[in-house]
Amino acid sequence: MSSVERRDLVIVGGGPAGTGTALALQRLAPELASEALLLDRADFPREKPCGGGLIPRTLDLLEALDIPLSVPAVQIDQAEVEAGGPRIEMFSKGCCWVIRRWEFDEMLLEVARGRGLEVRTGVRVRDARREGERTILETSGGRIEARVVVAADGSGSLLRRRLVDPSEGWVARAVTADVPMEALSPPDAYEFDFREVPRGLAGYAWSFPCWIEGRPHWNVGVYSVRRRGEGVRIAELLDRRGATAARRAHPIRLYEAGRPLAAPGVVLVGDAAGVDPLLGEGISHALEYGRLAAVEIAEAFGREEFDFAGYTQRVARAPLGKMLRLLGLGARFAYGSKGKWCLRLARLSRTAQRIGMNHYNGVGLWSPPVETLAARTMERSTGAAA
Repeated sequence: MSSVERRDLVIVGGGPAGTGTALALQRLAPELASEALLLDRADFPREKPCGGGLIPRTLDLLEALDIPLSVPAVQIDQAEVEAGGPRIEMFSKGCCWVIRRWEFDEMLLEVARGRGLEVRTGVRVRDARREGERTILETSGGRIEARVVVAADGSGSLLRRRLVDPSEGWVARAVTADVPMEALSPPDAYEFDFREVPRGLAGYAWSFPCWIEGRPHWNVGVYSVRRRGEGVRIAELLDRRGATAARRAHPIRLYEAGRPLAAPGVVLVGDAAGVDPLLGEGISHALEYGRLAAVEIAEAFGREEFDFAGYTQRVARAPLGKMLRLLGLGARFAYGSKGKWCLRLARLSRTAQRIGMNHYNGVGLWSPPVETLAARTMERSTGAAA
């Protein structure tokens, strides 16, 4: 009979949400983090289709974890938006840094390893179920029994389906490809193109400059909040952008207010929980989820209560949840029957353009360091007990 590994905490998924949770928890409860196990089904570096844009908020979150950006990145100082009519150009120095996700994710995982966190790659979770007070993970490396599991296993999260919410939910689609440039260095501007919205595309196309193996490229792609029925249109848009190289498609689970983000013994983070419906941006939100989950888990072990009944509302009340709800509303307007009106507003209103840029950059989404969040929560708990 094969042996069973028992753990207090298992984090499934080695992307920004999983590593972000582990590193935030290390600051709050280092003893608990030192006993945690971080799993990922892939061996790193691993392929990850993504535009790879890091907004200023992402860098703030990395800085809060004392993580320097140590991978090749293109600094973006100008956004160019096509919404019909004259091109909209907005200058904002350092409004984005474009990285390659396989390099960025490997960087985060190596930081986790370097800080003493236990990481295992190439281990796939094949099934999961709840038995009594433990979650059973059937993995390619054997059975693991955990008191708490963090589901950071992406948009198609097996753990979400098995343990939290079996419904498909709101799932978008993105298709990307890389196009070599003739220039010696990439430009400092990126493009968002919404001109297909009036013709039925429930999303946008993009062109992000990036470095690939020391050569400048365009990362081009198309995003749609509709997972199905957009294949022909997306292919045509990529053809127009010269994307003759291999194309990579992937689903993106979007945040929906009210959907459960936890169950006894398990919390969802990152893509498994749901990201920005308007643009599909997920890296900064993954790190934000990690901060909130770390506080929730530290409190749960402090109380020895693991129902996580308040986690969904914790996310909803946090700046992250408020922002995601607002972006969901924006997506339903911009990509629905009001799409033409939204594009007209974007063309004519400098205020709307500035608000849009601020939201994309995470301005106004500020929240205190994770240690402060925990301290405030403990103060409230102590006061209530008194």
